[in-house]
Amino acid sequence: MAATRRKNRAADLSAAEYETIAAFRYMLRRFLALTDVNASEVGLTQQQYLALLVIRADPGVVTIRELADRMLIKHHSAVGLTDRLVRLGLIRRERVPGDRRRVALRFTPQGLRIFARLANVQREELRRVGPDLGRFMAFFAGPSKAR
Repeated sequence: MAATRRKNRAADLSAAEYETIAAFRYMLRRFLALTDVNASEVGLTQQQYLALLVIRADPGVVTIRELADRMLIKHHSAVGLTDRLVRLGLIRRERVPGDRRRVALRFTPQGLRIFARLANVQREELRRVGPDLGRFMAFFAGPSKAR
């Protein structure tokens, strides 16, 4: 029964929808590729950049468990990732005041400088592709019969 429903949904896609999905995925891949290139230019991997983004985006405390959850990785992988970022001098571990069991991940001044440069490149790319993103979202938010 579920396979039949999936088959019917696939049959309902129009040529315009396939083209739009392909264009959207291409744009996403280009955006991620740009991020990867910029990160590698400063000696970071995609995962390391993403970890820094998770830490920077949170106004509160990010622990290794929260980092793992947000990156959809195992706890031990987040520990290894954190260890590498600490060795690179980009972040440090700090005890959370009032809760000695929790350890927060915090940027070092060097980490903030490097991350800010990378984030600015991403912001500019998002501004460049923003109008296209808006059109993709509007296309898929609209009624399917109009396609």
